[in-house]
Amino acid sequence: MSAASTRPSAGSRTDRRAPSQRRSRERVARILDAAAELVVSEGVDALSTRRIADAAGVPVASIYQYFADKEEIILELVKRDTEEMDAHVAETVAALETLSIRSVVTTTMHAFLDVYARRQEFVAIYFRGRTSPAVIEFCREHNVRIAEAVFAVMTGAGLLSEEADLARGLLAVEIGDRVLEWAFRDGYTGDQRVIDDGIEILVGYLERFATESGRTSSD
Repeated sequence: MSAASTRPSAGSRTDRRAPSQRRSRERVARILDAAAELVVSEGVDALSTRRIADAAGVPVASIYQYFADKEEIILELVKRDTEEMDAHVAETVAALETLSIRSVVTTTMHAFLDVYARRQEFVAIYFRGRTSPAVIEFCREHNVRIAEAVFAVMTGAGLLSEEADLARGLLAVEIGDRVLEWAFRDGYTGDQRVIDDGIEILVGYLERFATESGRTSSD
């Protein structure tokens, strides 16, 4: 029987089970982990529900109990990894003893890099395989949320002048996004020179709108 014949109609998400029980959650985690390994070793384009099912050690029919197709699995991977990233950014920024434009930018970028190191599938999807409209839209919205969170920290700490606004914060996030995309274009370790120069670009841009305390170095 083909994979297509075991797949339910795309229809509503209610056609598939939400992983509420521990056994179901563990199976979903196994499916996602298998997909992540395949993305890193073979690339996003090589993914298929059959390959994921084989790697996870589950029947193809089990995949369709939780996901409509491979694109939904890819989106769930991105959601999982960005949730981890957001938590790590919040934790590391909150631990800063001295807040400045430089310390917040540097800490945020390094927090991203920490997650990239342990979630290489995110690098592969986000920088090389972001073709799904749903993934593109989710990533666009996630950049807005990152900008809002970092802007709130900076304004709350009095680091930014009245010239600063969320639009400039979002531009900074998008610049950082392009810097990291360029740094990871050839592998999973990242070009440290590009990353360091990118941080300087972001600090220089945001310090144009900084208060005196915002320019205070925390090095």
